[in-house]
Amino acid sequence: MTSTSAPPASASKGSTTSAPADAEVAMTHREILTVLSGLLLAMFVAMLSSTIVTNALPRIVVDLNGGEAGYTWVVVATLLTMTASTPIWGKLADLVDKKLLVQIALVTYAVGSIAAGFAPNMGSLIAARALTGLGVGGMTALVLVVIASIVSPRERGRYSGYIGAVFAAATVSGPLIGGFIVDAPGLGWRWTFWVGVPVALAALVVLQRTLHLPKPAPRPAGQKVRIDYAGALLIVGGVSVLLAWVSLAGHQFGWGSATSWTMIVVGVLLLVGAVVVERRAAEPIIPLHLFADRTTLLATLASVMVGVAMFGSTVYLSQYFQIARGMTPTHAGLMSIAMVGGLLVSSITTGRIISNTGYWKRYLVSGMTLVVIGLALLSTIDETTNLVVVGAFMAVLGLGLGATMQNLVLAVQNQTAQRDMGAASSLVTFFRSIGGSAGVAALGALLGHQVADKVASGLARIGVTAEAGGGGGLPDLAALPAPVRAVFQQAYGEASAHLFLVAVPFAVVALLLVLAIREVPLRTTLDLEPAAGVVPESEELLPTTASTAPATPARDVTDPAPQEDADARRDGTTVAGSVR
Repeated sequence: MTSTSAPPASASKGSTTSAPADAEVAMTHREILTVLSGLLLAMFVAMLSSTIVTNALPRIVVDLNGGEAGYTWVVVATLLTMTASTPIWGKLADLVDKKLLVQIALVTYAVGSIAAGFAPNMGSLIAARALTGLGVGGMTALVLVVIASIVSPRERGRYSGYIGAVFAAATVSGPLIGGFIVDAPGLGWRWTFWVGVPVALAALVVLQRTLHLPKPAPRPAGQKVRIDYAGALLIVGGVSVLLAWVSLAGHQFGWGSATSWTMIVVGVLLLVGAVVVERRAAEPIIPLHLFADRTTLLATLASVMVGVAMFGSTVYLSQYFQIARGMTPTHAGLMSIAMVGGLLVSSITTGRIISNTGYWKRYLVSGMTLVVIGLALLSTIDETTNLVVVGAFMAVLGLGLGATMQNLVLAVQNQTAQRDMGAASSLVTFFRSIGGSAGVAALGALLGHQVADKVASGLARIGVTAEAGGGGGLPDLAALPAPVRAVFQQAYGEASAHLFLVAVPFAVVALLLVLAIREVPLRTTLDLEPAAGVVPESEELLPTTASTAPATPARDVTDPAPQEDADARRDGTTVAGSVR
């Protein structure tokens, strides 16, 4: 990819002249897509790592003699390390070479996937998936940061649609590929981990050839890059302890036990210590001044609720289809097309409209409304619900998620200066992952208790003991007598619906938070440069950039470019902005 310097006269109307230290560049739509090719391939690998394993997990847990707790931990281990590492990856992106970080994340993912494929037991598998999560955390955070460094918020909505398309492709193809691998003779579930390694290697090659970013701005003489190791350790420790408590409580110790309270106290103290350290650090992992912006604060809180509702409920759909409905992993993967199809259409459509108009809040509100409706509808299903009806309910949920997830990040990036873009972008992903990890663990524990109670009562009605009915692990339906199989299918059908019902209040809270966000139309410049009469929500904390522009009034950053400008950017395909 080649980029050409754009003289001031050729800059787009929506751009402003930046500081002399910045290089003004103009990139065509085709050039941006060339840069994005490697990034989107990395994003595909990250998404595929979770979706390809989803439908294989019931078979994996049975083969490795695991139980419901093991099923939960395989998912939570990846989410936990992905969550804890996300803000660290984001902050590093503000300090060092972004391209190198993406490549390190890809290698980490590949090593973890190879180890997971060779896992001889549940413990080894969980450890390998934890390593994989570190790489996934880097890729999901860094892709958004890199895109934010080359595309203005106004145009970013357009490219968010491509991210949504990749997410949808990985979500649809992952379960199908995973189901095929599990069912295919001579392959088996271990290949669900290995199949992503060649894709990761391909992403490395593509990135090396196509991703060319400006080097980080040189620092003053004698000033070195300072990494907040103490803050990173405290954040990782606090988040890990609290997520481990949510995952293990109710399984290995009681919710009100001394162990439970000890973990709560330790986790909270570590996070309090992290706040103290972050306030004093020269380069904090999570800059606390970001929370002074109302949009960032509300979007971050909404992301937590979205994570609980989305991950906490949908991750167990595979169990519903394979156990409650008796489907093969391949058939269960096909059922995900309904939800992902809705997500794909919604993500691309809203991204295009937002780029054309510059307004985004109405789509966030409508998206969260659909999420609430979709979860409420899914709370009515059981093991006998018509599959067409289940698919329609999933499509409604997918439409809502497609209009919500990427646009929450976009709203935050629109309020953030380039020097904090990595930390701010990863912030939303970080808190959404926290919600997802907590939701998967807590709702997984709830599912286990619900299933155990329903199975015990169902087996008692037909005069069968729990041991004769298959014990406490995930059932192998093919090996169970028909009456016992019917008991398990009914238990999983009713318990899965209860999970969606529990997720509804979290989605409602997210909707209320989105309603409270004050809309600021998307700016057309890469960096935050307040124009005359425009005062950011946290003016005293947001950095301002010196400008060499004439003293004539600049276009208000809250005033979207005219429609003809948007058409020119699409047809003439020039995107101007300053890259640090």
